[in-house]
Amino acid sequence: MNIYSIGFTEKSAEKFFTLIKSQPIKLLVDVRLNNVSQLAGFAKKKDLQYFLRELCNVDYVHILDLAPTKEILDPYKKGNITWEAYEDKFMSLMAKRNIERIDKKLITDGCLLCSEHKPHHCHRRLVIEYLNHHWNTDFEVKHLI
Repeated sequence: MNIYSIGFTEKSAEKFFTLIKSQPIKLLVDVRLNNVSQLAGFAKKKDLQYFLRELCNVDYVHILDLAPTKEILDPYKKGNITWEAYEDKFMSLMAKRNIERIDKKLITDGCLLCSEHKPHHCHRRLVIEYLNHHWNTDFEVKHLI
């Protein structure tokens, strides 16, 4: 089972969509809390949905259950909690939300999207790790950077 992840920051639209087209991605799964911010540029929900369909023949879905809450995200972004504390809180939130109930078809050959350039300190990596563990699968993970 393949799964991909990508962040849109530090990428031009050309680089972003070229990376998406370079892989057999069927669905882009938006895991951002806020996907309509002007700061998102080409990655605003409606624009992204259009570009993915027209340029890459890829579908789009936003799954808010795979995003952190504002109460978890804000303290981390402001430097009030460590990455480790954020990770613990987000892992607990995913368990509480029972995200493993999500249809595997959404994730198989899908690409999780968030804003962070690299996956190291991004919740999209945590979502993949959580689902990999709870579904007892062994995803072939490819982070597009």
